[in-house]
Amino acid sequence: MTPLGAKLRRLRAERGISLKEMARALNVSSAYLSALEHGNRGKPTWFLLHRIIAFFNVIWDEAEELQRLAEISDPKVTIDTSGMAPEATELANYLARDIKRLSTADLVHLKNEIIRRSGG
Repeated sequence: MTPLGAKLRRLRAERGISLKEMARALNVSSAYLSALEHGNRGKPTWFLLHRIIAFFNVIWDEAEELQRLAEISDPKVTIDTSGMAPEATELANYLARDIKRLSTADLVHLKNEIIRRSGG
């Protein structure tokens, strides 16, 4: 599941909206919406994202959060380490190979450490 998918599922649950109801309102298939929530589809188009924001009728802060989550919700990431230190390529390859073995706590720790060290 992607960060955006988890947020959409939470918003639907809070409002008591079924996947089929939301899909019908957005004029997309329920299969597509399910795949989007589960991370089997890439991030939505800008147009669809704005339709989602309008559908939930969220305030600006939450709309900005949905946009931010969409940006970090591509489930098939490519990392180009050409021209970087060999350690960057090694790290990218370790992540590609072993990320499925890491616990949620490990992932949160690594993500927070990368954010802290990169100033992001």
